[in-house]
Amino acid sequence: MIKLIKLLLTLAFLVALTLAAWMGYFATTPVTLEQKPYEFTIRHGSSLRTIARQFADEKLVIEPWSFVFLVRLFGKANEIKAGNYLVENDVTPYRLFLIITRGDVTQSQVTFIEGWTFRQMRKALDDNPAVRHDAAKLSDAELLSRIEAHETYPEGLFFPDTYNFGSGMSDISILKRAYRIMQARLDDAWQARATDLPYRSPYEALIMASIIEKETGQASERPMIASVFINRLRIGMRLQTDPTVIYGLGESYDGNIRKRDLLGDTPYNTYTRGGLPPTPIAMPGGESVQAALHPAKSAALYFVAKGNGTHQFSASLAEHNRAVARYQLNR
Repeated sequence: MIKLIKLLLTLAFLVALTLAAWMGYFATTPVTLEQKPYEFTIRHGSSLRTIARQFADEKLVIEPWSFVFLVRLFGKANEIKAGNYLVENDVTPYRLFLIITRGDVTQSQVTFIEGWTFRQMRKALDDNPAVRHDAAKLSDAELLSRIEAHETYPEGLFFPDTYNFGSGMSDISILKRAYRIMQARLDDAWQARATDLPYRSPYEALIMASIIEKETGQASERPMIASVFINRLRIGMRLQTDPTVIYGLGESYDGNIRKRDLLGDTPYNTYTRGGLPPTPIAMPGGESVQAALHPAKSAALYFVAKGNGTHQFSASLAEHNRAVARYQLNR
């Protein structure tokens, strides 16, 4: 019996010694990177086993289970930080373990594009692996409450820009920052606005800015586009702008706008309804906000695309019809 116990102890010692030798070799042997520097991403919610398999697939470690054991050996399995990482040189598994448990992440960023809808904006956040997705299951109303917005509809409330953040920041925090920047930009522009504008509130100016954003191909034309729509509002003429109709169609829009779409009444159909639509239709940039509050001085009531990204502006219907014949019908 004593001999058996000694044998088992000897075997256990040899196994432990072999395991220790293997772990020492595994942990300290550099892996040659296929490209330098090498970037990789750990997504939020990834388990240690998932991360180890990812590292093996990306050839950052020679096999996954030894890496799992290494991390557990140091009791750091719950300390791995999600985010984007950059490795400059050949790396050992031990060095890799230190990098991801200390959270030596590169700074992350997300970009919101001028003219995007709120749905596109949320998708950009949902698809970003460095963001903590606290808002994923929130309704629009719940989200607005969490960012302390006083509006009841999220469209157009956020400033389009590139936002840098540390890995693991909540999407709610990023949205709150974008919301506050838009409010500050809108308030500054409102305080310095031109006189005699047909807006009752900064929010109506934001609605106009979103229309200008979607109608403008050339940035230099924003003040003239604004002038046309403001001139129409002043005389009670319908805006008759396709982007609002498209927005009202929602997900049923297939890329083509048809006569029935222009005739079908929705709250956003500015062919069938007078005045501004009830909400913005997209995220306007700073230049569109400025154009809405500082339009060009003109008598223009119409514009038509020339086919080169610019427009021909007209003050009368007869003049506009001639421009349509020249730039649209002949083409």
